[in-house]
Amino acid sequence: MRYIYSFYLDSFKLALQAVLAHKLRSFLTLIGIIIGVASVVVVGASIDGLNAYVVDRISKVLGSNHFMIARMANVGHISEDEWDEMNRRNKRLEWDDLEWLKEQCTKCTEVGAQVNTSQDLKQEGQELFGTQIAGVTANMAEIEDKTIAEGRFLAPHETERASYACVIGWDIREKFYPGLDPIGRTLKIRDVPFQIVGVEEKRGSMFGRSMDNHAYIPITTYGKLFGRRQSLQLHGKAPSRAHLNATIEQARVALRNKHKLRGNDKDDFGLVDVEQANNQVDQFTGAIKGVVTPITFISLLVGGIVVMNIMLVSVTERTFEIGLRKAVGARRNQIMMQFLIESSLLSSFGGMLGLMLAAGISWLISAATPVPMNITFFYALLSLLVSGSIGMIFGIYPAFKAARLDPIVALTKK
Repeated sequence: MRYIYSFYLDSFKLALQAVLAHKLRSFLTLIGIIIGVASVVVVGASIDGLNAYVVDRISKVLGSNHFMIARMANVGHISEDEWDEMNRRNKRLEWDDLEWLKEQCTKCTEVGAQVNTSQDLKQEGQELFGTQIAGVTANMAEIEDKTIAEGRFLAPHETERASYACVIGWDIREKFYPGLDPIGRTLKIRDVPFQIVGVEEKRGSMFGRSMDNHAYIPITTYGKLFGRRQSLQLHGKAPSRAHLNATIEQARVALRNKHKLRGNDKDDFGLVDVEQANNQVDQFTGAIKGVVTPITFISLLVGGIVVMNIMLVSVTERTFEIGLRKAVGARRNQIMMQFLIESSLLSSFGGMLGLMLAAGISWLISAATPVPMNITFFYALLSLLVSGSIGMIFGIYPAFKAARLDPIVALTKK
């Protein structure tokens, strides 16, 4: 055991001396490995960061343990024919569907409704384009876990009386009321004055699109202002994530019974929940990772070829040294192991430098964009293992060539 330990320690020392003896050449050799490892780590961290970013944005919009039933909800990838069929089959959701769901979904902690449209707002010579106007029931703040930064959310009596009250997003506050207290002030929607009772906390943007350019008004007031022919979005909330699927199924069955659908009939409404949205994001980012990550390994392959090339040069340069070692009793496997350790050590240095480069690039991306970049222990370990394995694999042929040198021929080539 002591002999084996001493052998590997001596081989490591010889390999380290050989690498440090030609610092510039070693660094130039490792550029491919450095770039390859940095590419793999940065791409992996970017995809994981993108996934976390989108999931966080979804949770801020939808809240937790929340599901939505709509005439045409997001159902993932479907064909144009399937979409046309759904468009013909699915019914407009009415106010009585909301009342029915409130009665029948006993597992739901909250049931509410929402309708949306887009309007350009004008106020004292200022304009804000594409503002989302949402007519909501008063409990949508609880259903979607909304956080109110100033004032309050809409009250039940404001929905019952179709009051002209509104809660605004942060963009409206910044545009029309900079440096002012907006609570109690007037916002005109379709030239109708609404009293501002609250301001929602800033939610930020998603892929460059603001999530704060919106206003909430009572759903009954929305009907008077924009008409009542628009299909409702029905929103429900489960008591916990563990009860989410059971709550969704109860709501689904209740609405099927209301629409008199039989066992084999397809749903005539669409349903989406936070978990389903998150799963779609996971599938999307997983598909990207499956395509992009193997491409980044090409640079590692190129780096491995460069390592093999420089190791062949090293064998040629050290022919006399190899012959001398074999002449004094070194066996083939010892010579081979020395060069394998040297190539693995060289590539491992490249892996560490690549990891440092990836950390720098990730920091810059995090500083310049809202996407979080987190280099996990898995990526750090992967970079070192992959780079070391590349060195081992591409060092086999040079090591084998060194081990097969005839000591007499090698000593005559000094």
